[in-house]
Amino acid sequence: MKKIVLRFLVIGMLFCTVTLNAQKLTVATYNIRYENAGDVSNGNGWEQRCPVICKMIQFHDFDVFGAQEVLHSQLTDILGTLLEYRYIGVGRDDGKEKGEYAPIFYKTDKFKLLRSGHFWMSEVTDRPNKGWDAVLPRICTWGNFQDKKSGFRFWFFNLHMDHIGVEARRQSAKLVLSKIKEMCDKDEVILTGDFNVDQQSESYALINNSTKLQDSYKLAKVLYAANGTFNNFDPNLKTDSRIDHIFVTPNLHVMRYGVLTDTYRMKVDNAKEIKSENFPSEVSLQQYLARVPSDHFPVEVVLEYSK
Repeated sequence: MKKIVLRFLVIGMLFCTVTLNAQKLTVATYNIRYENAGDVSNGNGWEQRCPVICKMIQFHDFDVFGAQEVLHSQLTDILGTLLEYRYIGVGRDDGKEKGEYAPIFYKTDKFKLLRSGHFWMSEVTDRPNKGWDAVLPRICTWGNFQDKKSGFRFWFFNLHMDHIGVEARRQSAKLVLSKIKEMCDKDEVILTGDFNVDQQSESYALINNSTKLQDSYKLAKVLYAANGTFNNFDPNLKTDSRIDHIFVTPNLHVMRYGVLTDTYRMKVDNAKEIKSENFPSEVSLQQYLARVPSDHFPVEVVLEYSK
């Protein structure tokens, strides 16, 4: 009897040790939509969307996240509000500040940046150019981070694949896998991005069926995905296609996965005031127009790892 009790005590102590050592990491990917005059005329200008996006990021408290379609002016706007973050990345058109970034934002109080870099998704990876049948230059940003408290190290890759070139997307998937294999050895890896392919595509399968990475959607213990990840700036549209993905290595345990379908409201001309018997008389509603902060929904994942 004493041996049985002792055995349960040992198991309980081991469980508590594992639980206490478990650390959480909140990761996201978000295509914020590049700033342009056309969106302004359609009522989706960056000036009105930026505060909503920044507040969303702060509320959901992302520890580290990859973004796409970020112009340098937008980068400056985001960092001007999100003071707790820094970024790594360069513009894809010149390797400096021109063109869209695929930046990685990270909390400076939580992580130490050990090294960072980028490569173009092309046959020539070390300078700006278009690869295969891509219509635009495409870039991948990477960083090697260390948790300042636990010492845990991980690699983070963030990319934006071409929206037209089928062969470019296929070869880009192969390229990023080869880079991860070459650079990261057996370390933990997170790969985020706008892949411009959904969960049914060959390019997606190349990554998800690899021995290194798997879609966090497939692994999540708690799944919240009432919609896909592209919305075309219309909150009333529905799709099951997920083109924004977060892939992780096996030792990163996916506790939660969510497609964040947050909206905000804008005033409309000649808005009517609405009263109802269903709520107190001093309460009233006004007609507003529902909008989304970007033409993509962000994806958030809560990961757990051991020290």
